Amino acid sequence: MITHIWAVTLTVSSLEQAIDFYENKLGLTKKYQFSDYAGFECGGSEIGVKTWGELQPPREGEPCIDLAVADIDEAYQTILSRGVEFIKAPEDAAWGSRIATFKDPDGNTLQLTQIDWERYLRVIAQ
Repeated sequence: MITHIWAVTLTVSSLEQAIDFYENKLGLTKKYQFSDYAGFECGGSEIGVKTWGELQPPREGEPCIDLAVADIDEAYQTILSRGVEFIKAPEDAAWGSRIATFKDPDGNTLQLTQIDWERYLRVIAQ
């Protein structure tokens, strides 16, 4: 049966641009690269970027990857200082977290998420 998410792969128009974004703007470590794919370490899972090739270009708003952070305000300021434009600055979510939303150069949606686990567990138990 399913044990965990191993990787999430996003389609991109330019591998070089995607590598720059995920490595230099978000600070992820590139694990490996092929001619049309690069994989980045992300907390025991992998975020992969693949040029369109046989895949279709990304659709607006799909998918949304939530990246867990310990301090959303610090992460937001760091990524903002690297030139990333945010759709939403950090804000409280009803389900017990704070989120900030942005897009990669190909329009894939990403969120920084700082979870208050006590509040989250209380909310979902209702």
